[in-house]
Amino acid sequence: MNALIKSATIVDSKSDFHNETVDILIEKGRISKISKQITNSNNYKEITRDNLHVSQGWFDSSVSFGEPGYEEREIISNGLKTAANSGFTSVVLNANSNPVIDSYADITFVKSKASGNAVSLYPIGALTQGSKSEDLAELFDMTNAGAVAFYDYQKPICNPNLMKIALQYASNFDGLVCSFPQESRISGLGVVNEHINSTKLGLKGNPALAEELQVARDLFLLEYTEGKLHIPTISTAKSVELIRAAKAKKLNITCSVAIHNLVFTDDVLHSFDTNYKVLPPLRTQTDCDALIEGLKDGTIDMVTTDHNPIDIEDKKIEFDFAKYGTIGLESAFGALQNIFTTKKTISLLTQGRSRFGISESSIKEGELADLALFNPDTNYEFSLQNISSRSKNSMFLGTKLKGETYGIIANNKIVLK
Repeated sequence: MNALIKSATIVDSKSDFHNETVDILIEKGRISKISKQITNSNNYKEITRDNLHVSQGWFDSSVSFGEPGYEEREIISNGLKTAANSGFTSVVLNANSNPVIDSYADITFVKSKASGNAVSLYPIGALTQGSKSEDLAELFDMTNAGAVAFYDYQKPICNPNLMKIALQYASNFDGLVCSFPQESRISGLGVVNEHINSTKLGLKGNPALAEELQVARDLFLLEYTEGKLHIPTISTAKSVELIRAAKAKKLNITCSVAIHNLVFTDDVLHSFDTNYKVLPPLRTQTDCDALIEGLKDGTIDMVTTDHNPIDIEDKKIEFDFAKYGTIGLESAFGALQNIFTTKKTISLLTQGRSRFGISESSIKEGELADLALFNPDTNYEFSLQNISSRSKNSMFLGTKLKGETYGIIANNKIVLK
């Protein structure tokens, strides 16, 4: 693949051309030249767009694509196309398919489905067999097949001894254990944040305490085992405090936050729109503020869309019975830009790879082209026209966003909208 990107502003603090508007010549998938003006002497494909900006390709540590088993929600090929259109060149796929991804063969299957794509897909293996929280899955086998971490997606490990054993066992091969932050015996049948709004709306509450107890427990287990832990999608101010203290003690801990938990509070629940039904639930403004501060000071290591397509039959029903989940790839950039500067937004969207053993790149001559192309200044209202996912369950519908993605260049391929 050969291409010439014209008049692009580079947003990459690791690049010598950071904040400069330049031409970028790509030959055989690799950046061969960066200069103020490059002549297209070889008649390569020219890429020009309004207010074109380029950064390292974006990374998402938590996406779900349905396949195998839930193809009505999404399939891997279209999920990767959606990721590419949204600026993402690397995504980590959750194991919440049917059957659950919990074996060498399962990891091999999903990798084969993504083979040859512009977007790199990195599979997570289930932590326990069938994600049933009873017996550990074949973690080492899945590592050999290419699993980058182990996680029973949104299913808490209630048995502390099982979590202890998982941390101890995985440390033998530097495996990354992920633990969903919810104590299910406290959360019970709660479907929204336990707060004044849950009372007003007559919806069962899921208290912040349920998350914080689980986070505290797992941090104690991590300290005891000296393992390697990632806590995905924290949502409360106290969780931020607990993890900040754990990092001060030099524990091997990372965490993420879902972008929608930065943007929305449980005040939006008055519409009873089931697109707002997510796990962990939308919390309070105090929690949002603490999460944003946690990203600014480095307590929270990465953002995620927690992209989870759910078909209309499981969403357009009574709130109590609707499934949890929202899609988020298409809205990620514009939503973050409503909170942070473009520089900080790009920093958040490009960090986190190393935790999953994924190599990082930079916009330098000689590097493989792994690029997101975007316009940071476009203002628009997010609508169904902006969604390429098979399922349309976005809580950002009708929200004003800032920033448009044009596509990606990665893996020796160009994908532009």
